[in-house]
Amino acid sequence: MASSSGTSGSTLLPNSGSEEDLQLIMDQRKRKRMQSNRESARRSRMRKQKHLDDLMAQVAQLRKENNQILTRMNITTQHYLAMEAENSVLRAQMGELSNTLQSLNEIINYINMGNNSFETEVPVIGADSFMNPWNSLHLNQPIMASADIFQY
Repeated sequence: MASSSGTSGSTLLPNSGSEEDLQLIMDQRKRKRMQSNRESARRSRMRKQKHLDDLMAQVAQLRKENNQILTRMNITTQHYLAMEAENSVLRAQMGELSNTLQSLNEIINYINMGNNSFETEVPVIGADSFMNPWNSLHLNQPIMASADIFQY
């Protein structure tokens, strides 16, 4: 026996027109919901694609910055190594000059020992005197040196 509540879709009662209307409304709602879901999924895919594009742009920017930093770091390292080499050369030259100065002071002392009759005092030039730019003994003396006198 058919139900009188009108919920069955297979009943052949005269109320079947209203059931068809109800079915049309439900189908219309279902289509509307499906369309809304499609649109929501499309917006979600667009947001996801935009986020991916933004991340790819950020990766490209960070790679560019990283390359710039590496380039600057390499240049700085090269400058550092050049300064280190120059510093080593200057230290070697300073050592050679200190040795030469010590030898010259020894020669002056030897000469002074042989000339005790003159009683003149020749000041001994120490290694510290080169560090004092105001030392009056060296103000009027030219400094002459060349890089080829040192053998590396």
